[in-house]
This record gives sequence, structure tokens and C-alpha cells, in this order.
Amino acid sequence: TTVLDLICGRTKATEGTIKFRDKELTTMREHEIVHAGVGRKFQNPSIYEELTVFENLELSFPRGRSVFGALAFRRDAEVRDKIEEIASLVFLKDSLQTEAAILSHGQKQWLEIGMLLIQSPELLMLDEPVAGMSVAERLKTAELLNNIIHNQSVIVIEHDMKFVEDIAHRVTVMHQGKILSEGSMDHVKHDPKVVEVYLGH
Repeated sequence: TTVLDLICGRTKATEGTIKFRDKELTTMREHEIVHAGVGRKFQNPSIYEELTVFENLELSFPRGRSVFGALAFRRDAEVRDKIEEIASLVFLKDSLQTEAAILSHGQKQWLEIGMLLIQSPELLMLDEPVAGMSVAERLKTAELLNNIIHNQSVIVIEHDMKFVEDIAHRVTVMHQGKILSEGSMDHVKHDPKVVEVYLGH
């Protein structure tokens, strides 16, 4: 989580560099990092519960950065098409007119992922996205992430190893702020250092 906080600018680095697309992120403010193409989802979904799924996605559409600008733009065909495309991707196409408050926990997580995806980030960072989800929701979230990695890079912080196995192309194990092991899931699982630190205690 601290690594994600550093990348998105929520926590300021005291030393070192963080490069993304040849841009130095440590000198940028949080909103500048978002505009540079980095999207971040926190553990708890931050959605507008009193609004519908459609309205949540509409407000997240990158059009007019003031509140008035975001609320006042026309619902043109481009916006509606994009909202429907993203809603379909995050399994909410049949819930567009549903108030976000009555969605299940998993659906709220998918909605927030959709709110990030509609902004077309080049890098999407998710912090424990399946915490509190049912088994069925976890499987669908794995399906979702495996679909979106064709269009953007995704970093997931997760302690559910079965879920990691379902989604990860490369696994990085961190311990006390340092990289302990990196590679395929199979490589990491059998790395003696990882076994000692995580399975030996």
C-alpha cells in the first residue's frame, strides 16, 4: 500500500525516484499524476452512493474538471457509448439505472474500477480489490482484470494468493519495504526466501 501511495503522490518520497513514461512522479502533485495517466483504487470503494451507476460513470468521464463542468456537459452519443462499454466490461450493464447504494459490495468495487477505467489510465493500481468479496465475485474480478490488461498496465496489491495466481503475469513479493522476490507465481512460491519469510512464521 505504501508503494502505491508513493506512486500516486498521496505519500511524498523522502528519497529516490519514481519514473512513469519518462516522467518523474515524485515532483508532481496528486492531480498531475492522475493527468499523467495513473489511476488508483483504494481498499474501500469511494463511489457516489446516492447516484445511479450511470451517473457515477458519467461524472467520472474526463470532460470538464470543475464540478459545474462535470455536471453540465451534454450527454452526447460518445459519452453514452463509453459509459455502456465500461458498464459492460465491469458487469454492470444491466444495473445502469440502479442506485449505487443498493449494489453488492463486489458490484461497488467493480463500479469504482469502471469509474477509473472511463478515464483511460495507462496504469491502474488496485489495493486489495477482492477483500470482502464472495467467491463468485472474486472469480469475476479476476476475469475483469484479465480483460483490461490488454489495454493498460495493472498493479494489484493482494494477499489472497489464489486470486494472485488467477491474474498475475509477474509477482513481486515485498518484505519490510524491499523486494524479496520477483518473477512468475511458480518461481516466487518456490523461492526459499519467500518460503522462509511467509511460510516459516
